[in-house]
Amino acid sequence: MNKPNVIIIMTDDQGYGDLSCMGATDFRTPHIDALADDGIRFTSMYSASSVCSPSRASLLTGRYPGNAGVRAILAGHRRASGLTPAVPTIATALKKSGYATGICGKWHLGLKDECRPNSNGFDEFSGFLAGCLDYYSHIFYWSMADGSTNPTHDLWENETEVYDNGEYLTERITRKSVEFIQKHKEEPFMLYVAYNAPHYPMHAPEKYIKRFPHLPWDRKIMAAMISAVDDGVGEIRAELERQGLLDNTIIYFQSDNGPSRESRNWLDGTEDPYYGGTAGIFTGHKFSLFEGGIRIPAVISWHNHFESGKVIDFAHITTDIFPTVLEACGGNAQEYELDGKSILTELLGGEEQTHEYLFWELEDQTAVRYGKYKLVINGRLVEGEEKRADVFLSDLEADPSEKNNLAQAMPELCEKLKKAALDWRNGIEENWDKNFAKNYSLT
Repeated sequence: MNKPNVIIIMTDDQGYGDLSCMGATDFRTPHIDALADDGIRFTSMYSASSVCSPSRASLLTGRYPGNAGVRAILAGHRRASGLTPAVPTIATALKKSGYATGICGKWHLGLKDECRPNSNGFDEFSGFLAGCLDYYSHIFYWSMADGSTNPTHDLWENETEVYDNGEYLTERITRKSVEFIQKHKEEPFMLYVAYNAPHYPMHAPEKYIKRFPHLPWDRKIMAAMISAVDDGVGEIRAELERQGLLDNTIIYFQSDNGPSRESRNWLDGTEDPYYGGTAGIFTGHKFSLFEGGIRIPAVISWHNHFESGKVIDFAHITTDIFPTVLEACGGNAQEYELDGKSILTELLGGEEQTHEYLFWELEDQTAVRYGKYKLVINGRLVEGEEKRADVFLSDLEADPSEKNNLAQAMPELCEKLKKAALDWRNGIEENWDKNFAKNYSLT
């Protein structure tokens, strides 16, 4: 069998409840739903972080954010270091195996030369480096982490700045992705399609907005932006079919973290939270380590290889994607320092591959999942709010919405999980101080 192609598709700030195959009832995402129908839908897939840069770093490196060198830390301002070649990406690994590698869309893993896509395993880069852009002018208008503002045009083909003024960014990412497939159809390829939708600013062409006349305004724009992504996924899959590549291409889709409640989604100068996205039944949003911030919509498809319409509810985390893809492509994950582990056997119908513990840390929040139990330390529901509790323990089988705190009712389990979480975090801090603190910089 030929080496399978790999397409990893990521959306930005899309909540668990913002896909019809994950439970949305007020709008439809037929093309992403079709991936789920043709493959496997995860109902307990977790991002390794609830904010953009760390979650992306973990997906690409197979490591927890602190071990990948990319963390969001509260230190006067929000700061993060960039990804460097010291931490190999899945693109680096597949490039060694003869794959053409490319990224179309959002990078957000550093601005320095060594932090850019072409320095981290990607042969081709078509997209932008910042965390968000105006969807039509492709200008970054928003304040930097140090509080400064300096509107900057940010659209690149590798190291060359390019201008496509007026082209809706979601559609451009799709167009460039299709062109990459056409260019590399005769060789194995790995393509990272990093949509920035539905991250603010909330921009959508009228043709998508008209699909949802029944929705309130903020939800309507969210639905329109996701609908544009959904059309793009359909175009990418259709191109694979046209080129006869569908049977030999693994397609993985996920959001980077939970939905945003940031008032700046509307850029209207008000402090009202944004209500366009939803985490479904889960509590918490972007920036939170409760389920709504880290449990994400996720689908994987490999036509005629994975069972169609299968649902996996075992808890997995996106650090598992690197080793899973590498194994499917004939690589050796033992060559790399990974926190994830391959779940390929499970995807092919074998025994489930589970972690005893899953961990998260973000600023002063720390969390751990252990079987059906989840413990959050200093947990917040939304950025900037007071912590919900010093320690919050949930039984996710009985209480997936994390409404009832069992910390006092189950003190022994609470102490066990608290120790596990803090011991893990101490290890992250030690590794960070040893290997990455020197690169700590504003991005």
